[in-house]
Amino acid sequence: MPCTTLLVGKNASINGSTLIARNEDSGSGSFSAKRHIVVKPDEQPRTYHSVISHLTIALPDNPMRYTCMPQADPTIEGVWAAAGVNDANVAMTATETLTSNERVLAADPLVIYQPAKDGKEEVPGGIGEEDLVIITLPYIHSAREGVERLGMLHETYGTYEMNGIAFQDINEVWWFETIGGHNWMARRVPDDAYVVMPNQLGIDAFDFDDAYGAKQNFMCSPGLKEFVEVNHLNPSMDGSFNPRDVFGSHSDSDHVYNTPRAWYMLRYFNPNTYKWDGPDADYKPDSDNLPWMLKPEKKISIEDVKYVLSSHYQGTPFDPYAKNRDPHAPHFRPIGINRNNFLSCSEIRPDQPKEKQAVEWIAFASNVHNTFVPLYADVDVIPEYFSNTTLTPTTENFYWANRIIAALADHDYDACVQEIERYQIVTVSQARKMILDGDRTNEDNEAVNARIAAMIKDETNKLLDKVLYRASMSMRNAFARSDA
Repeated sequence: MPCTTLLVGKNASINGSTLIARNEDSGSGSFSAKRHIVVKPDEQPRTYHSVISHLTIALPDNPMRYTCMPQADPTIEGVWAAAGVNDANVAMTATETLTSNERVLAADPLVIYQPAKDGKEEVPGGIGEEDLVIITLPYIHSAREGVERLGMLHETYGTYEMNGIAFQDINEVWWFETIGGHNWMARRVPDDAYVVMPNQLGIDAFDFDDAYGAKQNFMCSPGLKEFVEVNHLNPSMDGSFNPRDVFGSHSDSDHVYNTPRAWYMLRYFNPNTYKWDGPDADYKPDSDNLPWMLKPEKKISIEDVKYVLSSHYQGTPFDPYAKNRDPHAPHFRPIGINRNNFLSCSEIRPDQPKEKQAVEWIAFASNVHNTFVPLYADVDVIPEYFSNTTLTPTTENFYWANRIIAALADHDYDACVQEIERYQIVTVSQARKMILDGDRTNEDNEAVNARIAAMIKDETNKLLDKVLYRASMSMRNAFARSDA
């Protein structure tokens, strides 16, 4: 999936929570309707069948309950669970599609499904985006365990694509990147730092001594260091090791599609640390050496997460909504794009009892035009407004209501943006208060979520009415004179 990820260590967030957030975006010219559900242990398969790769995997018999964000139509590409939190308050978001280079893919080829042909039996492919949450999240009790289990699965079955996956518990955030068909590496996000990921292999430093030893901050597949040496993958002149140079891509299209997104997020969180703009900037939108992680200049809030993962280069010459946009300015791929499927951010809060610790913030459709909704994760059911996404458009669920609002508002952005901003402030402040009240009174999590859903539905319908009115008034067949 073409996605954008943000990871935040516990000492870099405003309330001491670990945060992992990701936009899932459809490929160009497509949209995927999503829903937010809970999978109970008796609903989890004990034998898993992949739709895309035709792979069969036996799963453990002790799954935990977990939330996830599956496709509304699982028949096309499978369940595609995408992101969620389990009963141990461990979260996972999968996946950020990554890019690699020909040398890596030649040395460790991807495991591609081969259909039956010319009398030969079919050959299953490896694991991929469709599968990762379902076969990993229900069985892990820490972020570190998530890396270990996914690493084992990756080594056992291989993969048909390059991916980045985040794991989170109350103390740690880990980032996992696949390398070719069977190799992988993972790095712990420092507690006082944040990480940005824009569809490129991102880790820019790696400690093999730690990965082969104590594994405090680094882990990898067995023999990864030897794999690099045997296949002559490291281009360094001085013997240093930068995983981006070794395993990553270096195409011209990266400078239009990927690096500008990382540049904008880093620029937002560290505006004074470096010079980001102008011909003498330290880092530019097409810089290949953008930092994978930085310490933010201010602690990061949920509102910051939503802003950057909804951004469209505001305050720069590259904003597609700017009134006086320079027609000669480069056209970069925005983070808040028309084909955002969903945004989720799991917040594991250290100041709450276990049953209240995990809050999932969710948004559907184009992030420029939607709002962020907090829901307790320790529940048996998600309100229907978020979970009953249909295959046909309707205002009775959150996904389609947001898709409709975005399509209408985009054509008259200047007129609609104030209404959308008011909607965002009202909904987030009211929902935050409901969560705070639920924390304080120990109100049942599902009851709080239901109240939040009712408020969100009401406010979303109000916004739809306003946006529809503005779109109707700007129709090209409008005429000022009324009937006599």
